[in-house]
Amino acid sequence: MYYLIKEVLTPCSEKEIHEGNAQYVVVLDTQQWQQQKERFDMLIDMEMDTPQETKAVVNMDSLTGSLSIPNRDDIGGQRHNFSFALDEKGVVWVDDSGYVLEMLRKLSQTKRWRLPGLERFLYDLLEMTIGDDLTLLENTEHRLNLIEEAILRDEVKTYPKEMNDIRGDLLDLRVHYEQLIDLGQELEENENGFFKEENLRYFHMFTERVVRLRDIVNGQREYVMQLRDLMQSQLDVRQNRIMTVLTVVTSIFLPLTLIAGWYGMNFRYMPELEWRYSYPIVIVISILIVVVCLIWFKRKKWM
Repeated sequence: MYYLIKEVLTPCSEKEIHEGNAQYVVVLDTQQWQQQKERFDMLIDMEMDTPQETKAVVNMDSLTGSLSIPNRDDIGGQRHNFSFALDEKGVVWVDDSGYVLEMLRKLSQTKRWRLPGLERFLYDLLEMTIGDDLTLLENTEHRLNLIEEAILRDEVKTYPKEMNDIRGDLLDLRVHYEQLIDLGQELEENENGFFKEENLRYFHMFTERVVRLRDIVNGQREYVMQLRDLMQSQLDVRQNRIMTVLTVVTSIFLPLTLIAGWYGMNFRYMPELEWRYSYPIVIVISILIVVVCLIWFKRKKWM
């Protein structure tokens, strides 16, 4: 697909993009790129292979790179991967999945530029990749709040699997944002002079927004760590409670065990064995021991 960057993103023919009337946007698959890359007069020093990360590389007469965009419905799953090459005349996207074409379709329907240019187009396209991230992070914050409330209500008995999922997603997003920041800074650097100086502010605005998103992610990762510590402390409290009960029970029955062991020896000349009231007296003494122990533990707040 071929487009010209005019007041709106306008579909055109391959011939029109080489006439130089406006900067262009081209979307090709890998096979088409291999066949047509010589037509774009870019001295490219690298192959546009399947990307695995977001980055930008300055070449002799072009800027090449790739984007690896997490699927916001499954951040740890399959990503949207595509490459690009650009110069002052336009940008070529190499994408086999159709993801870039879908973004361009949305741009052509929703964006109208008073001062069209390659810089503004790149800004809007990059913004579209993170457009819903603030809402996504707000939802993540809400999920973490619900987990915290459940922990404080002592409803969580084991470490929640959801927290592991959130922690993994936040890690992936943090790495993604770090790479986007590097990309934005590389574009703003404008080493080859492809962009107008007055339009570099678009890349600065984009970078600043990604920095804020990264800071939110870092804060939420710390929140997850705090929840993990809170969960561990709750587990420790629960274990201490169990140990307290076991200690109290052991302390109560220890003197009773002593009495049972003492009078279970059955020596021949133990006078208590012959007394008529020995059995009820031992019962009373045992009850008194239990009551005294319970009162003592209550006063010491061990129960």
